[in-house]
Amino acid sequence: MFRRPLRPVAAAAAALAAVGGLTAATAAPASASSTSRSRHILLLSVDGLHQSDLARYIAQHPRSALARLAGGGVEYTHARTTVPSDSFPGMVGQLTGGDPGVTGVYYDDTYSNALLPAGTTDCAGVKPGAEVDLTEDLDKNKNSIDAGQGLSGLPDSILNMTGNAADLIDPAKLPVDPKTCRPVYPHSYLKVNTVFDVARKAGLRTAWSDKHVAYEILDGPSGNGIQDLFAPEINSQAIGYPAGEDWTKDNAATEQYDTYKVKAVLNSIDGYDHSGTHRTGVPAVFGMNFQSVSTAQKLPSSDGLAGGYTSADVPGPLLEKNLGFVDQEVGALLDEIHKRGLDGSTTVILSSKHGQSPTDPKALTRIDDGPLLDGLDAAWKAAHPGAGDLVAHAVDDDAMLLWLNDRSQAAADFAKAYLLARSGTGTGIDGAAKPFKASGLKTVYAGAAAARYFHVRPGDSRVPDVYGVGQYGVVYTGGKSKIAEHGGAHADDLDVPLVVSGTATPHSVRVDSPVRTTQIAPTILRLLGLNPRDLDAVRIEHTRSLPVR
Repeated sequence: MFRRPLRPVAAAAAALAAVGGLTAATAAPASASSTSRSRHILLLSVDGLHQSDLARYIAQHPRSALARLAGGGVEYTHARTTVPSDSFPGMVGQLTGGDPGVTGVYYDDTYSNALLPAGTTDCAGVKPGAEVDLTEDLDKNKNSIDAGQGLSGLPDSILNMTGNAADLIDPAKLPVDPKTCRPVYPHSYLKVNTVFDVARKAGLRTAWSDKHVAYEILDGPSGNGIQDLFAPEINSQAIGYPAGEDWTKDNAATEQYDTYKVKAVLNSIDGYDHSGTHRTGVPAVFGMNFQSVSTAQKLPSSDGLAGGYTSADVPGPLLEKNLGFVDQEVGALLDEIHKRGLDGSTTVILSSKHGQSPTDPKALTRIDDGPLLDGLDAAWKAAHPGAGDLVAHAVDDDAMLLWLNDRSQAAADFAKAYLLARSGTGTGIDGAAKPFKASGLKTVYAGAAAARYFHVRPGDSRVPDVYGVGQYGVVYTGGKSKIAEHGGAHADDLDVPLVVSGTATPHSVRVDSPVRTTQIAPTILRLLGLNPRDLDAVRIEHTRSLPVR
């Protein structure tokens, strides 16, 4: 199934359009039975990858693994990820079928007005309001790739890392539930169940690999959705590289890091746990994320090669090299599936948690958000003598999310007016001064407008009080070591690839109508013969499965 080269297609496209209400491109006859079903779903997220990157790569490398993958199934050319386009809402969306307003997950580092600060042990009389940090900060030791397990012989021994990621979370770093006065683990913070929850209830095996132990959130509310979660810490000290550099600071290090997760998935394909030591059988739902494309897009240079894009949508040498790396690794996974005779029972889904912006280097404007937020707090206190800081928590990458200590509409409007009135000077792609206006923001949703934007009620305990959509090319950073980011709502953040390829799909079909990555979750269950409506978010948002047959 994975070895067929990309070819024009026809009747299958018409069939997809009829089944799913979508318009498919010209295509050849379908080669998959409408009654075929998968026993295994391999989900791959190539973080940062745009649909334009995939299309360009396939056009230039028609015999590549990525071309074989697209040619062996259905390619959705207008897929969009969640807003905000951050890793956590993006991945959670793919595996729940829900957007942040339903899942309750807006970013990897957010704020809740219903929880108590981490470390609270006596909850009586403590005022609610707490950071919810789902990053490396939760690790028992965030400086070690094993997150504090204490393995010897790292990094070569990393496959011996536990598959129970929750064991490596420091509970003292978790926010606290005021009702129970107990720490809230990531899986308990998620408001809806996951594909893994549903698969486990059906008696199916599950496995996943990602970049932080905080991805324990994908276990779902049951707390045991993923039987084997391999989560080496990407923001730990990169062993063998200069002190102070994590695995994202050098693209070669990121590639090395990604190969550990690829090996874990290869072991799963072979019927073992991620370590390759315990025979468990091939999981029904499993997969991983690649981080190295994202690194190649963000770094100005690495390993003697320029990062990012040379011009609009044209990958530079580092990114080109890394796309080849990902193609090679995906090829290894597809070859192992074939070697193990799993072609007839496996469907591979390839997408991305998020894109990256800007893909036009001339548009880059770096803005230090620190002075903007300090100025906002100072202006608020000047206008309200005796008041404290207005900003309780902020997350700014290429969008601006603010949670305020005063949650009134007047306070949110004050923040909006202040930010839109600020001008200043940032830096461009060449490091030279570059002016900006309106704090680099295109649109600001404040108070009730922010709640409506995310389809929740005003006063929701998790929704940002201010959500600012950045102007194209704006990246909030105090330095010059970053040339792209994600999290916003521009097309470069949102337009990601989506390919469903394998035993349950026709071949070489292209669907050009809009779809969303949240449709991956119900599609996985449908392909496995399970009921997509067993997902909470699918019932709430009426998320439709992708038309794949």
